[in-house]
Amino acid sequence: MPAQPASPDPGRDDDPARDAGEPGAAGEDWLTREEWIAWLDSSEPDDWDDPGEDPGDAPAQPHAPARSAHAPARSGSAVRAAGGARALKGGHAAKGGRAAKGGRRGPGQPGSARRSADDSPGPAGAFATGHLLDAAPGGAALLGLAENVAGEDDRFAGASDDELTGVICALDRAEASASALKLAAVAELIRRRPDPGREPVLDEPGGWEEFTGSELAWALADTRWAADNLLDLAWTLVVKLPGTRAAFRSGVLRQSKVEILARGVAHLTPAEARAAEAKVLDRAGRLTPGGLRAAIKRAAMEVARDKARKQRQQGEKDARVERWPEHSGNAGLAGRELPPADVLAMDQRITWWAKKLREAGLDGDMDRLRSIALIDIMLSRDSRPQPPASTGGTSSGQDGPGDGGPGDGGLGDGGPGDGGPGDGGRGDGGPGDGGSGPADPDPTRMPPTPGVIPAGFAGCINLTVTLPTMLGLADRPGELSGIGPVDPALARDLGHAAARNPRTTYCVTVTDEQGHAIGHGCARPEPKNRTRTARPPEPRPPRGHDPPAGHDPPGRPGTGPQPEFTFTASGEDGPPGGYGTWRLSTGLPGRPDLLVTLDPIAIDTCDHRFEARGHDPGVKLKHLTQIRHATCTGPTCRRPAQQCDFEHNIPYEAGGATCMCNGGPKCRHEHRLKQHPSWKVEQITPATFRWTTPSGRQYTTEPTRYPT
Repeated sequence: MPAQPASPDPGRDDDPARDAGEPGAAGEDWLTREEWIAWLDSSEPDDWDDPGEDPGDAPAQPHAPARSAHAPARSGSAVRAAGGARALKGGHAAKGGRAAKGGRRGPGQPGSARRSADDSPGPAGAFATGHLLDAAPGGAALLGLAENVAGEDDRFAGASDDELTGVICALDRAEASASALKLAAVAELIRRRPDPGREPVLDEPGGWEEFTGSELAWALADTRWAADNLLDLAWTLVVKLPGTRAAFRSGVLRQSKVEILARGVAHLTPAEARAAEAKVLDRAGRLTPGGLRAAIKRAAMEVARDKARKQRQQGEKDARVERWPEHSGNAGLAGRELPPADVLAMDQRITWWAKKLREAGLDGDMDRLRSIALIDIMLSRDSRPQPPASTGGTSSGQDGPGDGGPGDGGLGDGGPGDGGPGDGGRGDGGPGDGGSGPADPDPTRMPPTPGVIPAGFAGCINLTVTLPTMLGLADRPGELSGIGPVDPALARDLGHAAARNPRTTYCVTVTDEQGHAIGHGCARPEPKNRTRTARPPEPRPPRGHDPPAGHDPPGRPGTGPQPEFTFTASGEDGPPGGYGTWRLSTGLPGRPDLLVTLDPIAIDTCDHRFEARGHDPGVKLKHLTQIRHATCTGPTCRRPAQQCDFEHNIPYEAGGATCMCNGGPKCRHEHRLKQHPSWKVEQITPATFRWTTPSGRQYTTEPTRYPT
């Protein structure tokens, strides 16, 4: 499809260097060997001459001399390093320890946008935004410097809010570096405990002596399960994820994120794992756990498409229902490894009945009401407040479970309860019959309803699939709201299942090379005076991208014609500055073609074409902002944009326009945060938001990156 040149503003999960000479620019490390040594040599502490006099110092080793250091400060106060500095590897800073690249930084990314050259203003000044220790890699030296700033009482006297935040981030990197060193030691233990029948020891997972896990568990006073996980993670870092191991050692990645990456490549070969790692490592440090989980999952699908489908199918064989005691004394129940379409349909049904409970006056937030709804559906109960019993005990046609309740079909009479014994109740005016008779004395003994869960996901869930994938021209991962990335085969199957539902609606988004939405249109039926309906598709030989024989998509496929999507130019002019008008056809007999007019989305500049006159945005304006940012624009928030407020960056009451250049989706929490006087949010371009915290630190969020 036509697209304008790629925006110079990178995506929200990408961050290339902006200007030559900035930290992170091509060919430049965050700190050279000469700069580091010069800084160490520039200030020997005055209060002790021999590092060995400090009781906390270990003897210096020939290969890694322990050096004392202090942060440059106008006051001249010295700070002490608690151990040998391991800041350099092979004469250069570890690549994982580079400062945040470019003119922006994301949450969790060490270092600032630009390094300041002036002296640090106080005892913790080196940790301030843009100063040396704000970007230094983790290690014993960084820990010692942070410990000195803490003081004897651990109150960090004299540190500003910005410096204190820098100390917290530095300690996070030091903690990660220590965890990485621990796993390096575990890897060495593996080398020293080879399984005689499976050498070389690092050739395959589990290639160590059988009782190595028990030895490690006893040493750490932990479970054997936890020890086995440590062994597996250490092996994965050495064999599959060398880049992750380097970033972990320098503190860019903490252990929780390392574990996400390791799980994401567990089914891949070492070569495939390294290829997937290369796709996400440059931004892994600043992605949230959820964002990183989605990124590595998508990368794994891209490098090994067939394995992604096989992994899902293999997981289905491990489907199960788990129950466990909660700490509070209650209990939990969950289904695992279930088909995504069924999970989404069940989730919608639970939400639908929870809303019915709320309408009936039942107290509680949606979390509590959904939990009650789950119990109602599973046990054929009706937890709505019971209406007063009418005289005579005859049925009065109240809205009980047999009439739109959890035991009835509800959404099209296809759900649990249709055809069940008594249709969800015992009759004679009982609650399952919708009558006003006495309640069942023991509703838990009501039989489970045996109906079929309606395939409501097709019209209610956002499924994002690349057009070439739906046309059978490519195999690229899709995105399913509430689930995340899905493999190409499942994405295509879900798209076909949705096409068979006449209530399904379609939107088409144009992206640039980086995945930013630059155009969007919603499909509408072609005018009746020139409507064309699809003819039955002609028989054709199988294509390489068709689902394999015997693999039916969800929604009872195999009964009736299969969709054959086409997307062609309509011959009509589109809106000025847009991307034309197109014709979308599902290829199903009797279904009319759909027209899609692609409007531009404001990214770098705005022509105010969708500006609303009043406070509330129009339907199209709100929808386009939700396409541009599919989640809340808060730096770490992943709440779907449809569940967020349209928030004016400059308040409407203060003269702010209701336009794409002055608004975007914010969840209620971030909306309230932005209105706090200590916080500041700037919309520096129509699609880019810069958030300033009370400490003065700044974080930038950018448009959503869609699969391309």
